[in-house]
Amino acid sequence: MRSGHRLGQLLGHRLGRRFGWLWAAYGTSALGTWLAFGAFPLIAIRVLHAGPAEVAALSSVGAAVGAAVAVPLGPWVEFRRKRPMLVAMDLVRFAALLTIPAAYAVGVLSFLQLLLVSVVVAAADITFRAASGAYLKTLLPAGDLLVANARFESTAWTTTIVGPPLGGAAIGFLGPVATVVADAVSYLFSALGIRATGGHEPRPERPEAARMRVRDLLDGWRYVLGDATLRPLLFNTALFNGLVMATEPLLAVLMLGRLGFAPWQYGLAFAAPSIGGLLGSRLARPLVTRFGQHRVLVVVGALRAIWSVGLALLGPGTGGLLLVMGVELGLICCCGVFNPVYATYRLERTATDRVTRTLSAWAVTTKASTALLTAVWGVLGGLLGPRTAIGLAGVLLLATPLLLPWRAPAQLSEPEPAASRA
Repeated sequence: MRSGHRLGQLLGHRLGRRFGWLWAAYGTSALGTWLAFGAFPLIAIRVLHAGPAEVAALSSVGAAVGAAVAVPLGPWVEFRRKRPMLVAMDLVRFAALLTIPAAYAVGVLSFLQLLLVSVVVAAADITFRAASGAYLKTLLPAGDLLVANARFESTAWTTTIVGPPLGGAAIGFLGPVATVVADAVSYLFSALGIRATGGHEPRPERPEAARMRVRDLLDGWRYVLGDATLRPLLFNTALFNGLVMATEPLLAVLMLGRLGFAPWQYGLAFAAPSIGGLLGSRLARPLVTRFGQHRVLVVVGALRAIWSVGLALLGPGTGGLLLVMGVELGLICCCGVFNPVYATYRLERTATDRVTRTLSAWAVTTKASTALLTAVWGVLGGLLGPRTAIGLAGVLLLATPLLLPWRAPAQLSEPEPAASRA
């Protein structure tokens, strides 16, 4: 009996078989994504001999156009069963990615195809994330959402640690196209896992006319901007994520170019600190239990903004490598706590009949802002130098806590459904 009790403690809070399949599907696709991390730029450079502008377009233009394509999908998915839509988005990504090795095998692969596939994958990814949030809210009771999001977060950081080294080895032995195949297959396994969750999912009912109108495309943004706590959280997330991601190319130029770090040192500087994400995700639930959800949200959300400014002091040698690892460890640990708390907070503040549209609008906003800020900081890096541009982003990040919802909401009850408002 005692050993069984200890085993239960090790396994943690059980969320049921259906969540287990969903979790396994998430882990499989996340691992495939990180195995293929950097595969598209490598294919563009080594196979298609693309220049810097074309390589930059794969990450910026592809993501931005994919976000625009995903705008009408949120309202459309809202009133459909979420599990079939999750399976469909996985199969869309599977099919789109498989066109790359197929075209490569017959010698017709082009840069335009890479760009189109990146757009399709980006749009399907946004739609999948939005639908999965709505599905999770119907799958589990509200009290289990934080536990589930913490497990997703820990899985994300685990695959971040494991995936790139394995993908790098696979690229070295088999080439970048092989990792794209692995990524595609991971989406197929994810679709099978989501299909295995089973259970009955009632079809959502549209309260008004069945035909979608143009104004419905902006409904997710209207909902977020009309909420006093979701509105600042959206602005904070979009600006924070955009500024952090905008410095990544500049750090690569600074470390691999002017400071002379080896590629393995550059990879180590960002892979090893990911252990902080595992630690943070494990701390999220105990911290919320002790201090409360809202306090953890704003305090940790503020703490994650103080780290990046230290990258402006980056120098060569072991000291510089340790500086990057220390900054990234602190940043990732704070994000590991913040992300599951923020994801749970957002789900609780959103009405069930608005989750997909809201999360879709949220993802479109953050991806578009990241693409825009990455392009702007690329120009600033050319004009001011990468170190100055990185320091400027760090200083601006210090102001992002002002956009957090510091005033606690009166209650976290389910908002009034759209049908009764109508």
